[in-house]
Amino acid sequence: MKLLNKLLCVAALLGAALGTPLAQAATELKLDKAPVSFSNASLQNGAKLFVNYCMGCHGASFLRYNRLTQIGLTEQQIKDNLMFSTDKVGEQMKIALRREDAKQWFGVAPPDLTLVARARASESGTGADWLYTYLRSFYRDDTRPTGWNNVVFPNVGMPHALWSLQGEQEARLVTKDDGHGKKVTEIEKLEVVKPGLLMPEEYDAQVADLVSFLVWMGEPSQETRRGLGWIVLAALGVLAVLAYLLKHAYWKDVH
Repeated sequence: MKLLNKLLCVAALLGAALGTPLAQAATELKLDKAPVSFSNASLQNGAKLFVNYCMGCHGASFLRYNRLTQIGLTEQQIKDNLMFSTDKVGEQMKIALRREDAKQWFGVAPPDLTLVARARASESGTGADWLYTYLRSFYRDDTRPTGWNNVVFPNVGMPHALWSLQGEQEARLVTKDDGHGKKVTEIEKLEVVKPGLLMPEEYDAQVADLVSFLVWMGEPSQETRRGLGWIVLAALGVLAVLAYLLKHAYWKDVH
């Protein structure tokens, strides 16, 4: 019993030591539903945003540039508009930034984003939902090295790469009782204090296209696979009908 009490005390002290001043989504993560679209227009815009705003630090090394022909682009369009670090469309979507340098500059190497949409799926929502909410939840925080923080990923090391489009948001705080007699400060909402180049609804649409591309990038053949799935189900349905008719023919004289 004494040992149990000691362990509980240690756990309480660790919890107090590791706690943050803001109770940012520490209990239940609430994600917005991502309006994912696999139309060529959406994926092409998402590819443009990814190359221009993400590939400075993040690569997509499990995908080759020539895969982008699947979203309606020609190889010449890919070369002219999306390739800045290589001249061969068969090359992987890598970046020039070395992991060793990135770790030294940022403290940790930025992750490869090829499979990020699949990796971020959880009981709270799909990976697309996580990314869509995350990219819309940055706010100014002078206590952070980059000057930015995020509601979905508290104390994130990544700056807000899309701030020029969205603008600058600030967190509006509220103090609540945690139900145990203690006061906790939570983020009630985010407000845009410096508008960006886009209106909020326009920014959300751009993020939706970027997220759609990230989802597609994790499995470029998923639309083909789904189409084949419907064909397989239809074929199985026909076989089920034929099997029933055959069984009926065999047993029609059996009473």
